[in-house]
Amino acid sequence: MLKNVLIKYSKFATIAGVIFVAVSLGFNLKGQHSSDLNSFFADTLSTQDNTEGLPARNSDGADLNNNINAMPIYGNWRNFTSKEGLPDDKTYCVKIDGERVLVGTHEGLAVFEKGKWRTYTTKEGLAHNGVLAIDVSELTGDVWLGTMGGLTRWSAGKFENFTQLNSGLPNDLIYSVICDGKDVWVATGGGAGQYDTYTKRWEIFTEQNAPMHEPWTYGVCEGDGKIFIAAWGGGVVEYNKKTKKFRDYVDPDGNMEIDLFPDDGVVHDITTGTSWADGYLWVATYFGLSRYDGVHWKGYFDHDSGLASNFINYIIAQGPIAFICTDKGLSTTNGKNWVTYTKNDMDKNGKAVIIEGTEETELVMSPSISHNYVLGVDVKDNVIWVATSKGISRGELLK
Repeated sequence: MLKNVLIKYSKFATIAGVIFVAVSLGFNLKGQHSSDLNSFFADTLSTQDNTEGLPARNSDGADLNNNINAMPIYGNWRNFTSKEGLPDDKTYCVKIDGERVLVGTHEGLAVFEKGKWRTYTTKEGLAHNGVLAIDVSELTGDVWLGTMGGLTRWSAGKFENFTQLNSGLPNDLIYSVICDGKDVWVATGGGAGQYDTYTKRWEIFTEQNAPMHEPWTYGVCEGDGKIFIAAWGGGVVEYNKKTKKFRDYVDPDGNMEIDLFPDDGVVHDITTGTSWADGYLWVATYFGLSRYDGVHWKGYFDHDSGLASNFINYIIAQGPIAFICTDKGLSTTNGKNWVTYTKNDMDKNGKAVIIEGTEETELVMSPSISHNYVLGVDVKDNVIWVATSKGISRGELLK
C-alpha cells in the first residue's frame, strides 16, 4: 500500500502542491488552540505575565520527582495565535535569533521582540508569504528565509530575493535552509542548492549529478565537514565538503511497508529531515526515526520507544538531545530516554510523558503546547519555541 502512496506522490503535477497535502493533515486534526497565558509551574519560576502558576504533577498528583534528570523537561507554556499578534495560526518554522524570535507562518514572517509581534510580507519585500524555513548567518547576521516562492535574504533591513528566474536557485519551493560559513544551502522541490555569498554563484545537486532517485529534497544540515541532504525517496545523501564526493544512505532492505531488518540502516527512504550533533546524524522520515554514529544505525518507532508518531515533519539536534516534530506531538530523546509533549483534544491542557529506561512518568501540564501537529522547533539556553498548525508555543526549562 505504501508503495502506491509513494508512486502517487511522485506523479503530482506540481511539486508545490505536495506540501499542502502534508501540512493539511495537521490542519484538519481535531483540537483547539488557547490564548490563555497562565503558567503551571511552581511559584519559584514566575511567568512573564506574573500569572499564578501550577506545579507540574504526575498522573497520581505528586510533584515532579528529582530523580528524573536524564532529559530536559520543558513547561510553563505560553501560546500565541493570531489573537496575540501572529499573522496566521499556521506556523511552519521558528528560529531564536538573540533577543528576538523569528516565526515562519502561512501569511508572512512574524518577529517577536520586546514582547510584541511584527509581521513582514511580500509588501515589505518577501519572496512569498509562506515562510517554511529560517536560518541566521553567524558571519553576517543576515536572516535567510526559505519560502514557497523563492529564497529571501533579510540584511540591514532590506530584502533580497532569489528565484529560478533571477538566479541559479534550483526551485522556488524551499523546504529547508542552512547557513554554513559563507555558503547557504537549500533543500528544494527541484534539488539541493549551494550559494556562495562571496562569489554569488550557485551550484545545484539533483539526480543528474548526485546519488538521488529524484530531485525532490526535503531537508539539509551540516556536520563533521559534511552536508547531509534528506532526499525524498532516496534516503540521505552525504556530500563531503573537502573531497566534494557523494555517498548515499538508503534503507538496505528496500521494503516500503516495514523495516524488515532492524538497525541495518536508515529506517526508510522517504526522509524528511536531517540533523547532526554530538557525533550523531539524526534522520527523520515519514515512517520512523534513525540515528547514525558513523558505524552503526539505530531505528526508533512509535511502538517500541517514546516517539509520539512515526510521521516526522522536522528534526533538530543540540548536543545529545534530538527534538522531533511529529503529527501527534513533540518528542525529545537522547537515544535512550524520552519526553513527549501532547495536547488534549478538547481543552488547552495536555501532558508530558517521560520514559527513563523502563520507568514511565506522566506529567499533567496546564496549558500545554498549542497543537499536536508540530512542524518546527528551536531551543536556546533554557527556552524552547514550538511551531504548530494552530499557533506558536514558548516553553521554559523546568528540570
